[in-house]
Amino acid sequence: MSLLVDTHILLWWLADDPNLPLSAADAIAEGETEVFVSAASVWEIAIKKAAGRLDAPDDLLEVLEANDFEELSMTSAHAMAAGELPPHHADPFDRMLIAQSHAENLTVVTVDTRFIAYDVELLPLQ
Repeated sequence: MSLLVDTHILLWWLADDPNLPLSAADAIAEGETEVFVSAASVWEIAIKKAAGRLDAPDDLLEVLEANDFEELSMTSAHAMAAGELPPHHADPFDRMLIAQSHAENLTVVTVDTRFIAYDVELLPLQ
């Protein structure tokens, strides 16, 4: 299985936060699972951390590598697809994740119910 983790799922994983659904934690920890982190999530974290709105590791890139997460770059094709999505969701970072999940055939891990409107494959969470 190949997963694309939403930013809050990533942050909960890194912080060992009890808000992380057990099914998400199990799927991320599964040795056969390929877990992708979008450059959009790294960008979002950097912006919010610089604004003092978020606590995140100072060495985020090293932490992602230590967790064996795969980097998912943003391409021009992803950007075009994100811009062409219907306006169900206004958050540009989430719109990029939606576009990337479609383009790269990835299952999204999120608790954001607005993703459902885009017919993306979502990891079932309990």
